[in-house]
Amino acid sequence: MTDPASLWEKLTRSRAVAVFERFERSLKALPPGDKLVGYCLLALVAAAAILAFHALEARLLVRVPAEGGTLTEGELGSPQFVNPLLAVSDADRDLAALTYAGLMGRNGSGDLVPVLASSYTVSPDGKTYTFTLRPDATFSDGTPVTAQDVVFTVEKAQDPALKSPEYADWSGVAAAALDAHTVSFTLAKPYAPFLEDTTLGILPARLWQGVSDAQFPFSNLAIQPVAAGPFKVGRVVRNASGLIQSYTLVANPDYVLGRPYLDSIRFVFYDQQEDLARALAAGAVESAYGIPAADAGGKTLTAPYSRVFGVFFNPGDNAVLARPEVREALSLALDRSAIVADSLGGYATAIMGPVPPGSGIAETPVPQTADPIAAAAQVLARAGWSYDGDRREWVNAAAKLTLGALAIKTSNVPELKSVAVAVESEWEKLGIATDVELYEPGDLTQNVIKPRKYDALLFGMVIGSGDDLYPFWDSTQKSDPGLNIADYADSTTDALLEDARSNDDAQQRLDDLAQIESRIAAAYPAAFVYAPEFLYAVPARLEGVALPQISVPADRFASAADWYLRTEAVWPFLATSSK
Repeated sequence: MTDPASLWEKLTRSRAVAVFERFERSLKALPPGDKLVGYCLLALVAAAAILAFHALEARLLVRVPAEGGTLTEGELGSPQFVNPLLAVSDADRDLAALTYAGLMGRNGSGDLVPVLASSYTVSPDGKTYTFTLRPDATFSDGTPVTAQDVVFTVEKAQDPALKSPEYADWSGVAAAALDAHTVSFTLAKPYAPFLEDTTLGILPARLWQGVSDAQFPFSNLAIQPVAAGPFKVGRVVRNASGLIQSYTLVANPDYVLGRPYLDSIRFVFYDQQEDLARALAAGAVESAYGIPAADAGGKTLTAPYSRVFGVFFNPGDNAVLARPEVREALSLALDRSAIVADSLGGYATAIMGPVPPGSGIAETPVPQTADPIAAAAQVLARAGWSYDGDRREWVNAAAKLTLGALAIKTSNVPELKSVAVAVESEWEKLGIATDVELYEPGDLTQNVIKPRKYDALLFGMVIGSGDDLYPFWDSTQKSDPGLNIADYADSTTDALLEDARSNDDAQQRLDDLAQIESRIAAAYPAAFVYAPEFLYAVPARLEGVALPQISVPADRFASAADWYLRTEAVWPFLATSSK
């Protein structure tokens, strides 16, 4: 019996030969000139067929991300501790975010998603969280991630001798390995934002458990970590002084959520912002945060920063600031739109309350007043204040108070200095003599903020992605080390703050947050001014970048495993299986 495949081959071959034989005989019968025309027509038909095929292919095939390519990122500073328990600088946190992975992580939309964990449960009382690890989760050296690695990491974070910046988040949490792939955490009381803390990168216990607290920062693993993140260390280049000049991360093929599309990300480090800006403009680096794209070859991505900046009043240092109408007038006098445009280049959002944009609640509207100074003066006048032009101060005879000179204290950094000068100008228009006092950041913290020695403090609160405002506004946090720098106290707000951090109902937490925003904004404990936008310059050819709300710059890498520089054409049914 004839094989069907063989029969088909014979039929198609013979037919093909017959067709070409007839065509060849026809051409041979033609005069030389007509023969040339025939061959030209044949070439045109073949070209048309090829073009038609490509057109059909273009219509039917779809382009999907493909593996390959290197992104060169510019960064300020130089890394020292690529370790989630020790990372203090942005350079440290950036590299740790890409090399380490936690039980949970954030995606490009800002949602918390399981990473090393496959699932978790929460006890009815909201105090015990139990996580099941993915069985295929491994460190970059191929060894499995176990519950004991998680417990070890948490216990090191809790070790006061290590002085980890993660200590406050994990203090009082009991961690236990129930088996090789199950770990539980028991809290002293319910704390709804706890899942945020479980994004902490996990260390391999077998490599770190023999390292003393004193040697922890100096271990080679602090620069060349073995971790479970989407990238792993490829090459580290140092200068003659031993400082790291460049740091190359390569894709981790065993990353539990799938190999990243990029082959590598190469970091190049600079000492000064100006040097980084020049490198970006010259094309020496392709991406950098905090700087707009230099030319048409790049694009500037923006995201809301989980930070609020304002002038915080201290009635404990200046009694006149205890008067609500004074705080309201000082706040209303500010032309926030002009400050955002002129002092911040438009890369910020004007605000009137303590909750950063992007938190999911309705924000307190910014007054659209044609003359902010006149509106502020009316507030004072209605409360019994009159302006003494000779003495250049506002006087409230009934209360025996004067509103004279004020000092604005802030950090000596370009952005805050520019905003402080703008606020000074507005208050001067209101008739209040104002001085700006600049401090180096460390000096401001130690000698101004901690002892609460200021009338008005231009400062930024880093709220964090969990929108936990308790440390900044609860009445128990008014003294150092609390962060309630406006000496604000309100029992209703205290109750809302406590409920917002303990309630596991997401909608109820948003309702609490909305009420907190409303109550604090109405009391004017600060003249809230702006929430900065996070700027990230990237090459135009880089795709797949999704920026969530940013708490720290390392959050920009939330979707880094999905970034891509290359694409390939595939049939639609194959595209559905793309990562």
